[in-house]
Order: sequence, then structure tokens, then C-alpha cells
Amino acid sequence: MDSKPQGLTEQQQKWFASVRANLERETGKTLEQWVELVRRECPETRPKARNDWLKATYGIGQNRAATIFGVAFPAEMGWDDAAGLRAALWSNPASTAILTALEAAIADLPDVVTGQRKGYTAWSRKSQFAAAKPLKNGGVVLGLALTPDASPGLAEPRNEGWSERLKAKLVLSAANAVDDTVQALLRAAWERS
Repeated sequence: MDSKPQGLTEQQQKWFASVRANLERETGKTLEQWVELVRRECPETRPKARNDWLKATYGIGQNRAATIFGVAFPAEMGWDDAAGLRAALWSNPASTAILTALEAAIADLPDVVTGQRKGYTAWSRKSQFAAAKPLKNGGVVLGLALTPDASPGLAEPRNEGWSERLKAKLVLSAANAVDDTVQALLRAAWERS
């Protein structure tokens, strides 16, 4: 039973393994028992609804739920298909151009691990330092492991779904918005990771 996101740092891999290893001790059920239970009992088909059901019914939080559902329904999680997740998420050419500019800005930073998730693309060194997700209007929200007061234009993220380490966000409306200032912010966030 193995299903986990690709593009994890060593620290993230250890954390993921600890969630799995401690599941039985902390919940009274093994991963295999939880997988059998959710396959048999969960009436929901959408990921968020499944997570909400597991929390309401059994008090299981998001990280443990992701671990359980990742094994119970691996094809639906898509974690083993980074290219497919990326293609589905970054389908708008304007957003993709911004992502490409961000990747170019990060390219010279050493030891960067790119992790593709269903709702965002993440960059980590020892821990996540940045993430980007497309907006419907063709823009991109960039999350950074900085505080909002680190630079004008940064704001506090609200329900973005990425690492809680990313305490600032910046909305980018075009690829040329990834300028020297944004590159300096990415480097500062990278240095903190």
C-alpha cells in the first residue's frame, strides 16, 4: 500500500512516513483497516466531501485523511502522475506563462525539489518555500515562506491549501510581473527553508 505525492524533500518524506507509522497508535486502526472502512462506508465521491465525511464521522484530520484516501483511491488522488496533474492544472496559457517565468526565477537556486499537487505547484528545499496556483482570470497566486510585511504587495493567504509555512501571497497578473523583486522574494523564502 503505497501512494504518496512525488517531489518530496527528505524531510517531507520522513513526515509523510511518520503520519503513516503513527496512524494506528493515534487512531486505534491500521492504515489497511482505515482503507477498508472508507471503501466500504464512505458515501462521498468528491475529495473534499470525503475528507469532511471522515472528519465528521471519525474525527480524522486532513493529513491523515489524505494518507488514507491516497491508498484507498490512488487513481483519484493522481499523486503518481505529476505530468498529468500539471497539464490539468496549468491549462490556461497566460497562467502557464507565469509559471514558466517563476520556474526560470527559481532555476538558479540549489537543491530545489518541485512537487506537483492537484491544486498547486510547490517548491521546497528542506521544507516548502513557495507554491503557485493558477487563477481563473489567467493570473497566478504565489505563496511564499515569508511574512506579509516582508515587502509591499504581499498579503496574508486565506484558505490556499498549501503548506502553512507560506504566510504571504502575491498575485501575479502576467509573466513580466516575475521581475527582480519577485526573484528576490523567492530567494529570501528559499533561504528560510
